Amino acid sequence: MKGHEHKMPRMEDILNLPVQDPPAAEFSAAHLKWVKVDGGRHGGDNIALIPFARVDDFVKGESSNPECPASFRVESRRKRPEGSISKPRVDGYLEYTLYWCSYGPEDFRDSQSSLEDGLNVKPASGKGSRPGRRHMMRGCVCHFTVKRLYTKPLLALIIYNQRTHVDKSGAPCHGILDQDALGTRAMYAPRISEDLRQKVMSMLYVGIPLDNIIQHHTEVVQGHGGPHNRDDFLTRNDVRNMERVIRNSSHELLEDDESSVNMWVQRHHKHVFYFQSNSGLEPFILGIQTDWQLQQMLRYGHNGSMAFHSMFGLKRLKMSVVQYPLCTLLVFDLSHNAIPVAWIISSSFSSQDIQKWIGLLAERIRTKDPGWRLNSFLVDDSSLDISIIREAFQCRVLLCIWHVRRAWIRSLLKNCCNIDVQQEMFKQLGWVLYCTRSGQHSMDALDDLMQVFVDQCTFMDYFKRRWLPNIELWINGIKSLPVSSPEPNAAIESYHLRLKLKLFDELHANSWARVDWLIHKLSTELHSLYWLDQYSIETGCFENLRDKSFSMNAWCQALNIPDVDVVLDEHNLQLAKVISQTDRNLAYSIWNPGSEFSLCNCPWSRLGNLCKHVIKVANLCKSRQVARPLLAAQVYRQTMLTLLQNTPDDPLVLDHAILHATRLQHDIKSLEELSNNGLLQPLPTDISSHAAENILSPYLY
Repeated sequence: MKGHEHKMPRMEDILNLPVQDPPAAEFSAAHLKWVKVDGGRHGGDNIALIPFARVDDFVKGESSNPECPASFRVESRRKRPEGSISKPRVDGYLEYTLYWCSYGPEDFRDSQSSLEDGLNVKPASGKGSRPGRRHMMRGCVCHFTVKRLYTKPLLALIIYNQRTHVDKSGAPCHGILDQDALGTRAMYAPRISEDLRQKVMSMLYVGIPLDNIIQHHTEVVQGHGGPHNRDDFLTRNDVRNMERVIRNSSHELLEDDESSVNMWVQRHHKHVFYFQSNSGLEPFILGIQTDWQLQQMLRYGHNGSMAFHSMFGLKRLKMSVVQYPLCTLLVFDLSHNAIPVAWIISSSFSSQDIQKWIGLLAERIRTKDPGWRLNSFLVDDSSLDISIIREAFQCRVLLCIWHVRRAWIRSLLKNCCNIDVQQEMFKQLGWVLYCTRSGQHSMDALDDLMQVFVDQCTFMDYFKRRWLPNIELWINGIKSLPVSSPEPNAAIESYHLRLKLKLFDELHANSWARVDWLIHKLSTELHSLYWLDQYSIETGCFENLRDKSFSMNAWCQALNIPDVDVVLDEHNLQLAKVISQTDRNLAYSIWNPGSEFSLCNCPWSRLGNLCKHVIKVANLCKSRQVARPLLAAQVYRQTMLTLLQNTPDDPLVLDHAILHATRLQHDIKSLEELSNNGLLQPLPTDISSHAAENILSPYLY
């Protein structure tokens, strides 16, 4: 019956179509349900709606067709600014991109044979002509269009104009279905994949010679049984071409720095998750995340921790009078090392400006994996509005003070020559941060510190100028937030030192004022170093090329120190000794052992760094319970004790408190024993409700 025939939708009905978001990391047309359009410009074409953020995943999936491996290139692209159309069509676009199979649309199969016969054939000209790649053109008409919808910017309309890889006659023109392509490279994709290109480029940036790259690639191909795709046919010419690209590349795309940055953003839009150009009203913000960084964030961030490393280069990275410090988002791998998974360059890191991009980054991750969940987020800025982090990642927030410790100890070592005074001042500075709630006001504690060490004028002037205006923010932050442990602190400090070494070489001093130089340095050399680290860990290859000084941070090094090499006098807990692992006749002294503000006399610690000896002693003190626990741990445990003494009314909070009561039962008993022995500094019972809220907050989502 004609009245019961299925009616094809018209283009006006596209917004009623379901938005499809396949769970696979990459997906193709086979994973989508297509609808044929009736009438209009696209009459007869197949259409589907997907999230705009997943367009690249679709293009990659389509390029991996096992019957017709291909590489889809951008044939044309157009963009419109928002607000440019008063009455947009339902399929009107903000962005329009036409993707075409790289084996078409021109057909040079006959031309190639004529050239081999010595005939002079004039190459195609005009738009679409690609001299130098004529041998690839086999007349493929497979192509599709992607529209980022004007009225729904988060959605992409895919219009598949021709789904099959055939020529104008309808016959297969490449892949295993094309009999003429069997035994030739036309069986495979025309170019190496973006993943292999990134791999080879990273190898070149870290200095691996061409011969070693080819040898390693050959071994990998032989390992999986011979060539199966275009990547397996990597040639010396391929690598030489990439060498030439690196050699001819420059950070200075244009003479004007701002214009140069804008051009970089246009060329690398896939790696930019947020961009706001500098204007009179809005600050400059550029968020960079490559595909590899996104994969690491998905892998190590899920059920793990992420950390801010912010305000790097505040003194040196500036153009004219405007500062452009660098903020890095870090995750932690299985070796306890930090991996940069996003870089943000901005002239402002206020909470209001961070809110603009951090939610988009979180959404970018969940678009890839809806089940992705972060366990904790470490912030290193006491003035940051942590509700922004909680809203974006729905996780627990911790305060990270490694850089506060580092700044204080470096200034003490520089401005105070007496070791005994250094030790005592450093210890007192720690108690100013953690123990200002023991009955006296924070300002009173600071006054006492300044009166006792009034003769240390240089350090006190530095402290008053740099830290005193914001000291209450740090004190209140420690009151309201749990503090991160030495394990992530050591990883973050290691990243900081590596970043400093690579960026602040005096040879590059003239480039520090250019933002495009910083972008280039991060996205090429530094990115490649961390790629090599992970690749070496996963495959065991190129171990000799890794930077040994950064392959293990202080926490990892501390794990290799045997307990018997630690000399800890339980009757004198002011001093511990650790036998050197390289010279058994040498022992290093650690003052104030077991505290975040311990001091060691080893050369690494005397540079202001967190050393393996301090961490080893702290871990041993914790396991043996022979010294005062970490100050941060005391704050946390005392908060839990207070919660148990003052039972909350909320049943969900109550369940959580009971759960932690069971888990901390042994710790509470040990704390009582330490307190009875005079080893535990008492904390007041008036712990702020804000602290309790933050400790419980991850379980309330």
